[in-house]
Amino acid sequence: MSESMQSYAVTEMASKGRAYAETPHRYRSAFERDRDRIIHSSAFRRLEGKTQVFTPGLDDYYRTRLTHTIEVAQIGRTIARALGLNEALTEAICLAHDLGHPPFGHAGEAALNGLMADYGGFEHNAHSLRIVELLEHPYPAFMGLNLMYETRLGLAKHKSRYDVPQGDPFAEANGTLEGQIVDLADRIAYNCHDLEDGMKARLLDSEQMRHIEIFAEAQRQVDADAIEDRTIRRTRTAKAIIDTLVGDCIATSDGNIAAAGIATPLDACARPQNVIGLSPQCDRKLEALETFLLECFYHHESLIRNAEDARRRLAQIFERLCAAPDLMPGYFQRFIPQHGLPRAVCDYIAGMTDRFALKVLGIGPS
Repeated sequence: MSESMQSYAVTEMASKGRAYAETPHRYRSAFERDRDRIIHSSAFRRLEGKTQVFTPGLDDYYRTRLTHTIEVAQIGRTIARALGLNEALTEAICLAHDLGHPPFGHAGEAALNGLMADYGGFEHNAHSLRIVELLEHPYPAFMGLNLMYETRLGLAKHKSRYDVPQGDPFAEANGTLEGQIVDLADRIAYNCHDLEDGMKARLLDSEQMRHIEIFAEAQRQVDADAIEDRTIRRTRTAKAIIDTLVGDCIATSDGNIAAAGIATPLDACARPQNVIGLSPQCDRKLEALETFLLECFYHHESLIRNAEDARRRLAQIFERLCAAPDLMPGYFQRFIPQHGLPRAVCDYIAGMTDRFALKVLGIGPS
């Protein structure tokens, strides 16, 4: 174990390992190999073309699932390193946590869940696990990426205010501390960059948010009134919020770990509630921002219209492919006998980028 890692950090020696035994690599740890396998996966590459909030192609400066994922990984690594946890494992979970998102963001997920209501439903965290365990197939000896147990555990246990794991196949009550970091890094990232993107899109403005404590504090911290450039002003404000939240997380979590008597990774996994978190005061401030974004941004009429379009379009694709499965690549047709036609169609659709989904419907460039 590295001298910089604490006793409650996951180590390769204490790991439950891989489902299929592999020879150790000469110069990369097992969790570094997990990280690299995720980065080189086709599902990871397709995140570039999947919606975060705004449709890809609308503006190159808005976040996509890929840029969001990279930001989550950066925040996660910072927290893990400061707490003496396994940075490579944290990064691997961060990079894979959104692999299961379908096209058109949360609207696409809701649409697929409705279409699959009679066949087990659809939930993106469960689908992330399905991708790394089954759908990716770069090796001749087995399906999936053969990731380490703790990496897959982190994906199965990943949760947020809007996402709760469903059909979790793991016996542990919770994920490791590294996995818990991903929960909070994700929350910090999407709130701060959605705020920044919403301001860029002119769907939000500073005057609306004067009463949001964490926003007002960040504006004072960067002396926003003295910054004339609108882009710089909103960017510095968002970054100040991130810095505040990350610093609070590190200090609070360090205290939580000690107070809970966490001495090993198994201690953290046995506790249903996350040990990695924010102070009550900071959590309250972030919740106020989240409530504001939900009411004034995510429920903005322009985004609601886009969500309705997404549901309609995915329903059309689903019905078309169920009626003519030969339109799918042969790789996905192979799953029909064992997993059923609806699930095979769902797997194929969930892997589409926004642009490819529109192309299937004859919308946009061919």
